[in-house]
Amino acid sequence: MNAPTTELPVVVIGAGPIGLAAAAHLTERGIAPLVLEAGSAAGAAVREWSHVRLFSSWGELTDPAAEKLLAPTGWTRPDAATFPSGGDWAERYLQPLADVLGDVVRFGATVIGVSRAGRDRIVDADRELQPFVVHVAHADGREERLFARAVIDASGTWATPSPSGASGLAALGEKAAGDRITYRVPDLKDPAVRARHAGKRTAVIGSGASAFTALAHLADLAKTDGGTGTHAVWILRRGISGSTFGGGQADQLPARGALGLAAKAAVDEGYADAVTGFRTDSIERDDEGRLVLVGEDGRRLEPVDEVIVLTGFRPDLSFLSEIRLGLDERLQAPIALAPLIDPNQHSCGTVYPHGHRELAHPEQGIYLVGMKSYGRAPTFLAMTGYEQVRSVVAVIAGDPDSADRVELTLPETGVCGGAGLFDDPAADPASAGGCCAAPEPRLVRFGATAGGGVPAEDAATGGCCGS
Repeated sequence: MNAPTTELPVVVIGAGPIGLAAAAHLTERGIAPLVLEAGSAAGAAVREWSHVRLFSSWGELTDPAAEKLLAPTGWTRPDAATFPSGGDWAERYLQPLADVLGDVVRFGATVIGVSRAGRDRIVDADRELQPFVVHVAHADGREERLFARAVIDASGTWATPSPSGASGLAALGEKAAGDRITYRVPDLKDPAVRARHAGKRTAVIGSGASAFTALAHLADLAKTDGGTGTHAVWILRRGISGSTFGGGQADQLPARGALGLAAKAAVDEGYADAVTGFRTDSIERDDEGRLVLVGEDGRRLEPVDEVIVLTGFRPDLSFLSEIRLGLDERLQAPIALAPLIDPNQHSCGTVYPHGHRELAHPEQGIYLVGMKSYGRAPTFLAMTGYEQVRSVVAVIAGDPDSADRVELTLPETGVCGGAGLFDDPAADPASAGGCCAAPEPRLVRFGATAGGGVPAEDAATGGCCGS
């Protein structure tokens, strides 16, 4: 490797919303990007939840530099006040953006290692003078090593969902029961998926926006002719309080507030039972092959036919093992960023925009951005990621003034959440931002009430509250 480092491209890992935005900012700055995407199309992960509607509007889901790049093609942003599905986001924005970026976006390219050229993580000598080397496995079986002046890892966390076990490990028997367990919001318009849940009992484990979405979708299925008897069992590690269902009408992201109200309606109308204070230890099969969830305290729940685990995500750091990262020991987020997003201390509304300084690592020139930068914290919003890459690209371009300037105002959400204190029975509710500590396990049954929630189409993915 003899080329000057400054003549090399910046490798961007992932062609999702944040990775493509990074490429747009690099292009605007006259820096060559090289985007490596493991999937076969732009927004491959987003497409896997294409049936789910976002709680952010179009006005919050497009990046300014990307819009400038798209403008000459005749592209226009959809109505800023409307809310796309994941499929809309991928087809109407992400794919056109990848198309205009052209050959710098490579699909079927999985990054399996990142290091410094000729230096493993132990070696200090001239380390920062060496370019990054990126080991890539292609879909056709080829392997390749590419060199880069900097690396922006926007690979997200979608591929590594958290398990059902309250300890952070898979519950005993979870893998063996994998044929009855999913870690995604089900697409009930898919006949095969619908058949798995129609007329069946489904446990939904989790307390965030994805769990709300699943509950709302299952309730809607129960109201259809073919879905009679569909019932959800909502498993929460904490108790139910006024904040359990999010900010409601007070949420400054209205679609997210409506999503929480839809989940509440599913419970109020009797389409779901809420089991509180339950921490899953094992998953067993009964004599009929149905699944029985067993708590850490030995409590056994009534059998269910399916389990949907929506307990958040975690970053895959395996291909960065030769890089010197500075990560918080709990969240696996950059050390300077972690205190700003720690769900033990913060709600979404208290996380402020941030940039390259909070994302820096001991290894200069590498940045984890987007959802991956948040590690295990569940509070990420797309516009936060757009501000991250604007700042990171500015510092790579040698423009520290722009890199340090905050150019984003986030909405306050009125929603608290996350795993942290809520799993501690001794936690003080007042210290949890208004949320409750977990009580003794109990089954909560709500009587049917008049009125309903919002249509399933208004449900959303992501959000502030983790399980």
